[in-house]
Amino acid sequence: MCGRFVVGSSGSELVGVLRVDVIGDDLPAPSYNVAPTDRVAIVLDSAKTEPPTRRLEAARWGLVPSWSKDPGIGAKAINARAEEVEDKPMFRQALIARRAIVPASGYYEWKTEDGVKTPYYIHPAGDEPLFFAGLYEWWKDPAKAPDDPTRWMLSFTVMTRGAVGQLGSIHDRMPLFIDADYADVWLDPTTENVGDLLDATIDAAPALVDGLMMRQVGREVGNVRNNGPELIEPVS
Repeated sequence: MCGRFVVGSSGSELVGVLRVDVIGDDLPAPSYNVAPTDRVAIVLDSAKTEPPTRRLEAARWGLVPSWSKDPGIGAKAINARAEEVEDKPMFRQALIARRAIVPASGYYEWKTEDGVKTPYYIHPAGDEPLFFAGLYEWWKDPAKAPDDPTRWMLSFTVMTRGAVGQLGSIHDRMPLFIDADYADVWLDPTTENVGDLLDATIDAAPALVDGLMMRQVGREVGNVRNNGPELIEPVS
């Protein structure tokens, strides 16, 4: 699974990498300890224009379906198992037309041995960003006035698949990694064969694992109140 990750920059550099057309207002600041319900920048293609407009928008981690009565449900939907999303009401409609890319600098995973959990930081070998395949939803707060601009909340989930290679030695799941060159295909909201698209994305993810590095880090990352570049430093 993916329960904590790092966004070491504001996201504006993604304009060129992912060919973003519009940058949303109030993008979150960089964070070295992104936790569930935190806000981060995600990339999506809006189908309201022709061709679709690619946007970089702030979204809350933990997907809240439009039909939900309580946004608290999102805390239970920070991850979506890629092998199951087509059959899950929580994610099915988002998979069809609301796919996203979640940019990160890296993510944390905990290895359990003899009942002891040890955190590792997993990241690209260079400074390039890491991309997770995700899904997003818009949720309307019925308690707020129709003209209240905060009435709509954008939320997302990070998709996962079975871990492979070196990552399998830490945890049995890993984020569904996606290559920047594949962004146009994954984000296109007009794609009809979403089942084939999903299968291809799941199959392609392992090829990106070889370019990742991992190192043991301090246990301070386990506390959401801790946030700073020291969290990704290797333990002595």
